[in-house]
Amino acid sequence: MKEFDVKDFEDVNIDIDSEEEFNKMESEVDEKLWSKVEKTGKKISFKEDILALYRYMKDRRVNWYRKAIVVAGLLYFISPIDTIPDISPLIGYLDDLGVITAVLKYLGSEILPYYEE
Repeated sequence: MKEFDVKDFEDVNIDIDSEEEFNKMESEVDEKLWSKVEKTGKKISFKEDILALYRYMKDRRVNWYRKAIVVAGLLYFISPIDTIPDISPLIGYLDDLGVITAVLKYLGSEILPYYEE
């Protein structure tokens, strides 16, 4: 298995400290998320979670700074640079699942209505 260095992650920029940055990152999620979900196919069991997070991210009633953590989690999911490469059989998506689970836990019951839409 490849050893990772901080330099491996220099291209991954998930620093969202303004609404303008958030809008750029949200656009990137819009561009790349669905092709990643299609590509993963039946390899992941957390597609419903991804969909709920996407709905939350698109909800205009939620402040951008509340959505920033969701955008960061979804960007990690779509990023080609992972702690555990997605091509690894069985365990390739564990890091993605961990990040998505952490975001869901952070949001708590606030995310529940977005599963029902």
